[in-house]
Amino acid sequence: MNKRIILTAAFFGALAVILGAFSAHSFKNLISAPSLEIWQKGVEYQFYHTFALLYLSTFARYKNKLIGFSFIFFSLGIILFSGSLYVLALKDAYHLAITQFVGPVTPIGGLCFILGWVCLFLAALKDK
Repeated sequence: MNKRIILTAAFFGALAVILGAFSAHSFKNLISAPSLEIWQKGVEYQFYHTFALLYLSTFARYKNKLIGFSFIFFSLGIILFSGSLYVLALKDAYHLAITQFVGPVTPIGGLCFILGWVCLFLAALKDK
């Protein structure tokens, strides 16, 4: 097991629960239904990739560089993809001007997720 990956997954998992609770309780009256859906999509993908990180922690004992790259890409994907969705969901409620720069970040985060899965695939092929 890789302690760094487990700690990262635990952090992202706890944060996903907190952010999901905000959407269920605090944001219903603050943001529109479409914005709430965007927020929920961010939470959903954050959870998926938190579980992927937990899986990586068990695979990391093989000292495969591809597992390390997968860890980096999944973590960046959570930050860039889910993080940008959170900002986009709040743009109207808080009149955020930064959203013109955040929109293009979402696909970069999605690409990081894809690269993380590709690295995991290649690591599994390489494993004996």
